[in-house]
Amino acid sequence: MRFLNLLTPFLRPQQQAKSSAAGPMIAWSHVGQPQWTPRRMANLAEEGFRKNVIAYRCVMQIATAAASVPWVLYDDQGTELDTHPLLDLLAHPNPMQDGVTFMESVYANLQIFGNAYIEAIRPNEAAAPIELYALRPDRMKVVPGPAGLPQGYQYNVNGQVTNWPADPLTGASSILHLKEFHPLDDWYGLAPMEAALQSIDQHNASGAWNQALLNQGARPSGALVYNPKDGPASLSDDQLQRLREEMGQLYQGDRNAGRPLILEGGLDWREMSLSPKDMDWLSGRNNAARDIALAFGVPAQLIGLPEAQTYANMEQARLAFYEETVLPQITRVIAGIDHWLCPMYRDKPELDFDPDSISALTEKRQAQWSKIQNAQFLTRNEKRQASGYGPVPGGDESDGIADTNEQETVTVPRDERGRFTRRFDNGETDAENETNLHTGASQYPD
Repeated sequence: MRFLNLLTPFLRPQQQAKSSAAGPMIAWSHVGQPQWTPRRMANLAEEGFRKNVIAYRCVMQIATAAASVPWVLYDDQGTELDTHPLLDLLAHPNPMQDGVTFMESVYANLQIFGNAYIEAIRPNEAAAPIELYALRPDRMKVVPGPAGLPQGYQYNVNGQVTNWPADPLTGASSILHLKEFHPLDDWYGLAPMEAALQSIDQHNASGAWNQALLNQGARPSGALVYNPKDGPASLSDDQLQRLREEMGQLYQGDRNAGRPLILEGGLDWREMSLSPKDMDWLSGRNNAARDIALAFGVPAQLIGLPEAQTYANMEQARLAFYEETVLPQITRVIAGIDHWLCPMYRDKPELDFDPDSISALTEKRQAQWSKIQNAQFLTRNEKRQASGYGPVPGGDESDGIADTNEQETVTVPRDERGRFTRRFDNGETDAENETNLHTGASQYPD
């Protein structure tokens, strides 16, 4: 028996770790090497967020709206928890940020860079996190593993590199990597800012063109023509240099707007007018702004673009903004945080958000509750379940409200002549009562 026990581990088929068959093909040439971001993230933040007011407004509107929605936590039985260490951590993630500011940075990073990284500080591997930090995506690099999952992360700040390991089979790590969908990159997400970058460049270029025009006194460029009556047909190098310096010092800029031009002999000023196509730069600027808002999923009506009345009123625009942009973003982020953070707690709670706190959804929510309340075929508990609440004792019975839309059909028998044969309180039938009506003997004269 002892001999068979020694052979059993060799005879019994061993369990194999499950992993994606395509994973090794993704990472075979980059295993253990940090994958550099294939684009310059600093340009996205500089040109898109810092220099473009439309992109800045879109990013902050999404981040502010999503971060203001409160968290909701449930236990393994589906009961809502009012107090829990996870709720305290999300309300005060670190000494420098409150919960709303922390989530604003997470959502903003997703919009600008397409990636967001959260670090969990734990005393040891068995303990729950005590702090959370949002790390800059432009400093983080993913280290691919042999199974097509990250085996670590590298964070570089002024030449100092910090490494976090990750399980190459499960991806478990102290770093949470949230990313947008990218069809051509296995490790990094595609930011809405990058998708709108061409329109952002056009919008910035139109603003620079307008600024240059204002610097010239809001006048189009012109040409100085040298046509002397006698002498050389062209200016000397010294004369040309002096003319350029005088034009730049005395006649360019907003302070010199309207100053008369004094020309020496042989010089003539000829204005070069702008074509109607060139003068239509404002229309092109507005079109670029609408494309930027479209890339972020923000109705142009909400960022103050003229002639952008896509929705009938501002309330409908805000409702569409939350339903099509904010709520899907919150759902993806909370799903990632729940999958990563909740297993670090022994009771394994479930994280969610409270859509009832969103003011833009109030009118739609009231209409939905009204429909549920008027559905008389539902019990109280069925109505509570449809509204997102738990059951109550005695709520499985009907609420006792009659349905005014459903009328009871009563079949009244007829005699051989087709007359109704209802029987009244005095015992007479319809036929007898009809006969007595003519004689005046019925107790129901009317």
